[in-house]
Amino acid sequence: MKTAMKALINKDLKAITKNKQLFASIIVVPLIMGVFLPLLFVVIFHFVPDEMGDLQPLLNLLPAKGIKDGQTMVLSLLINYLMPGFFLMIPLMAASVMAASAFVSEKEKSTLETLLLSPLSLREIFTAKVLSAFILSMLVSLATFLLMTLAFETAVYLLMGRLVALHFSWVLILLLVGPAVSLLAITLIVRTSAKSQTAMEAQQRSVFLILPLLLLVIGQLTGVMLLDAWMLLGLGIVLGAIAYVLMWGAVKKITYEKLMGI
Repeated sequence: MKTAMKALINKDLKAITKNKQLFASIIVVPLIMGVFLPLLFVVIFHFVPDEMGDLQPLLNLLPAKGIKDGQTMVLSLLINYLMPGFFLMIPLMAASVMAASAFVSEKEKSTLETLLLSPLSLREIFTAKVLSAFILSMLVSLATFLLMTLAFETAVYLLMGRLVALHFSWVLILLLVGPAVSLLAITLIVRTSAKSQTAMEAQQRSVFLILPLLLLVIGQLTGVMLLDAWMLLGLGIVLGAIAYVLMWGAVKKITYEKLMGI
C-alpha cells in the first residue's frame, strides 16, 4: 500500500474522531446494542423470569446437547442465538456513518479537487476511503464484542453464579460475517457518497441497508429460524463474494466527472 493511501486513511480516521456528533453516534449505538441490550435481557430473566416465557418456541429449536438446565438454555439462547442478529447491526452502523461522508466531506470542505490532484489514482482513492471505513467498523465491532462479553458474563455470574459458554458462531461473526456485511455496506454507501452533495443525503440512503438485518432479527425472535454455525458460514461466504464483486465493479465505474458532479 502506498504511503499516500495510508495518509488518506489516517486523515479520514482522525477526521471522524474530531467530529463529536458523528463520533458520539459511533460510540453510543454499539453500547446500546451490544452492552445495554444483553444486560437488560439478563436482568429481566433473573428478576421477572415469567416475562421470558415467549422464548419457548426458540428454546424448542435449540440442540439439547451440552445444555445442563433450562436456565442455562435461556442464557445460551440470548447470547449465542439472539444477540448475533443485533450485533451485526453494529459494524453496519459504524461503517455507514463514516462511509456516508467519504466523498461528501471532501466536497463540503472544498478539498475534493486537491485530493483528485494527488499522486493517487481514482481506484486508490476509492480503495482508501473504503478501507478507512472498514478499519473503523472492525475496531468498533471488536471493542463492542469484548465489552459485551465482559458485561454479560459478569452480570450472569453475579446474579446467577454461573458462566455461559460462547459458541463457535461468534468466531464466524467476528472474522467472516461481520466483515462481509461491513464491506458490502461500505462499498454501496461510498458509491452513494460519491454522487451525493451532502452527508445527510448519503446517510438517508444507507438506512435501507439495515432492513435485511431487521428482518433477520424478527425471524429469530418469532422462532422462524436460528442462525447456526453452518448458516453463518454460508451467509458470510455469499456476502463476502457479493461485496468483492460490487467493490471492484464500483472502482471501474467511478470517474472524475461523477465525483465532481458534472
